[in-house]
Amino acid sequence: MASADHRAAAVPPANPDNDVLWTRGLHHAHAGSPALLGVSLGVSQGEILAVTGPRGSGKSTLLGCLSGQLLPDRGEVWFNSVPVHTLTAEARDRLRRERFGWVGASPQLVPELTAWENAALPLLLAGAGNRVARRAALEWLGRLDVADCARHRPAALVQAQRQRVAIARALVHQPEVVFADEPTAPLHQADRAQVLRTLTTAGRSHGITVVLASQDPEVATLTDRTLSLVDGRTSGAPAPAACSLSA
Repeated sequence: MASADHRAAAVPPANPDNDVLWTRGLHHAHAGSPALLGVSLGVSQGEILAVTGPRGSGKSTLLGCLSGQLLPDRGEVWFNSVPVHTLTAEARDRLRRERFGWVGASPQLVPELTAWENAALPLLLAGAGNRVARRAALEWLGRLDVADCARHRPAALVQAQRQRVAIARALVHQPEVVFADEPTAPLHQADRAQVLRTLTTAGRSHGITVVLASQDPEVATLTDRTLSLVDGRTSGAPAPAACSLSA
């Protein structure tokens, strides 16, 4: 009998590279329009992977499938030995809440909460005490240079500050993988560079795997590897050596 978390039994495919996250033959369509066409990829533990490509190339759909927000029409998505593509909606929600982090183009902060309360949400929802959650949130806000905004609500923050609070929220519960979908899209050039540095440095220093989708051509300079996505298909290419972006 299949477990309550799985729609069907699944056997992990061969994973010779011991990737923490990988797909095999991934297909997905939106309203009949193909978005992913047989994508297969692997991401190793602690790797910072950039997924690049033009608008409409399937980047957001790929991150949605990898994180369990979307189910593929065909193909498999594995997180370690967990078959994400067979999990129930409840199990996928739990996976995202406990083991994944997410940063999107819009910070989607709760307007009634302060910055530290927004950053602490994953811990509070997991049942952590208020004192523990607050301490962890303040530590991450400090690492992201927005500690002085801790008591402010989102309306009092500029866009770059709100995005840093969203990054703190994605990292506060020490996730194993952080997905970032166009996290710098609404920002000015200087702010884009700073936010990208912040996210990749935080992931690298804590051994967190980061999958970062972006149209920004400079993103490859901060990541370990770049995977190009065009018309729903991938072609891997090594990224330049990591270096700092100028603000």
